[in-house]
Amino acid sequence: MKKSTLIAALCFAFAMTGAAFAQQQSTTPQGKKTPVVNQRQKNQQTRIIQGAKSGQLTRKETRRLERQQVRIKTTKLADKANNGGKLTPQEKRHLNKMQNHASRHIYRAKHNYKVRH
Repeated sequence: MKKSTLIAALCFAFAMTGAAFAQQQSTTPQGKKTPVVNQRQKNQQTRIIQGAKSGQLTRKETRRLERQQVRIKTTKLADKANNGGKLTPQEKRHLNKMQNHASRHIYRAKHNYKVRH
């Protein structure tokens, strides 16, 4: 019961952030999108959801990883808002570094042998 509730909450949170993100992205003045950053965010979100479903991630680990993904999204949106919908090369490097860091966290959390029962 608890596992299904957590999965439903994660799916709902992902759907809501995705909808808000899509709305924000389509309203950028220059229409500049960041497909590489977006795809990495989707991939990492999928990895987190899969880890929660399989029991590889505990609830605490899942919450921490989700918060990290939200920080990356808000950083990207703030950077875009400050530059008229564009990301500078420096901001792209910073986002890439944040995503690399998050990817390592996801891997380590999924492979640390803490299993949710």
